[in-house]
Amino acid sequence: MEVLKIIRDADIGVAGPIPAAYRERIAARAVVFDANGEIALQHMTKQDYHKLPGGGVEEGESVEAGLARELAEEIGCTVGNVRELGIIEEFRDERELHHISYCFAADVTGEKSAPNPDEGEVAAGAEVVWLGLEDAIRTLEEEGARVGEYSAKFMSLRDLTFLREARKTHGG
Repeated sequence: MEVLKIIRDADIGVAGPIPAAYRERIAARAVVFDANGEIALQHMTKQDYHKLPGGGVEEGESVEAGLARELAEEIGCTVGNVRELGIIEEFRDERELHHISYCFAADVTGEKSAPNPDEGEVAAGAEVVWLGLEDAIRTLEEEGARVGEYSAKFMSLRDLTFLREARKTHGG
């Protein structure tokens, strides 16, 4: 899978010391289209930002299995027609974290069910919203300038890049 972007602190307007070492986290996420051509976003209502569904791949789990598990948990959907979009690497110096996100485009199969969010998502006020691709891109563009939390700034830039890549392959 192609690396689409490498995001560093400077890309989000932060300057600080570069750590001697980074711990690594692998994640899988997707631009999920429903039958109406709308895509799923998680709205983190407590800090008022949106992100693509997905999350960390657990030890011993494949990226594909992690993706399926995360989508079922976060948006209550199973997917098919999974296709590669690309990889984004984030070097979050403040957290000493090298975060590698594998992103896919996929289509909902079957019915949408209620999500089963984890404790962190519940605490963040996670809600699933379905938007047209262009509306989703506009939403993340508008949020990018005002999102204040360190990790959310990375997520906003990362997911906006993935949405724009999906637009190239899915149309807009």
